[in-house]
Amino acid sequence: MGEIVGAGFLAHVPTIVLPDDARRELNNGKESTLFTGLHRLRHEVFDVLKPDLVIVFDSHWFTTVEFVITSAERRLGYFTSEELPRGMSSVPYDVRGDSSFAKLVGEIADATPECWITPIDNEHLPIMYATTNFFSFLQGEEAWISVSTCQTAEPRDFAAVGEVIAAAIEQSDRRVVLIASGALSHTFHTLRTLRSHEAADEEHIFSEDARVADHQVIDAWRRGDHASVIDNFAEFFKVKPEGRFAHYQMMVAALGGRECVAPGRLYSRYENSIGTGQVHVWFDQPESGWTGVSS
Repeated sequence: MGEIVGAGFLAHVPTIVLPDDARRELNNGKESTLFTGLHRLRHEVFDVLKPDLVIVFDSHWFTTVEFVITSAERRLGYFTSEELPRGMSSVPYDVRGDSSFAKLVGEIADATPECWITPIDNEHLPIMYATTNFFSFLQGEEAWISVSTCQTAEPRDFAAVGEVIAAAIEQSDRRVVLIASGALSHTFHTLRTLRSHEAADEEHIFSEDARVADHQVIDAWRRGDHASVIDNFAEFFKVKPEGRFAHYQMMVAALGGRECVAPGRLYSRYENSIGTGQVHVWFDQPESGWTGVSS
């Protein structure tokens, strides 16, 4: 029987893959904790857990009529961002996939009413930097697969995806890490003003409402109070979380939804990225299980 051995809400901001001098220049000469935090995660978490599989809920990969899970045995190539080609250009990647697991997810989805997840193994399927930006920090010998954000989905659909993936993990023999890749509040400063807001200090977050709302979510995560975050989605959505917070919605559903009581450990400070709220929060597997109920 497989298990989820850890989960993280992680920021994929482009600055983490910039050259050191460029990254520090944007932050008034200081290092970003989003950069150092990923290095700590590798040594303190990934090297210890040694997962068989990492599943990334990718907030940049939008599909329309279904969710898609990558099922290629290997994804290999060079990544250039259509959004920021100056900062992420011809970046090589070589990542092993897990075709049999992805197909299992598709089979369980097919047997689940009103749940649409399609495994795709096409070698030309694009990859997004919400996945690739972690490779240089976290990638080891384990397999990595990505799950799309369906832009027509509702919260019940994101929950269904998380539940199906949890069922597939349980039916497998995999030790799995989940990554919700994306931001908290996600409104950028305008083109003519954003260069004045490139430093990481939270004073540069787009609005006071967004900053306060982000802190409320982070504080709840640190307490393991996922129920209050889920119950407050409607209010939090007013500050426009990235991808309608689909990355977190799918991850937390896989961890038990409202019943999840795993407290979060911060692997970065709360940082700004030209107006958006960013943070690394790691959730360890509780001894009593993700839902707090002894197995």
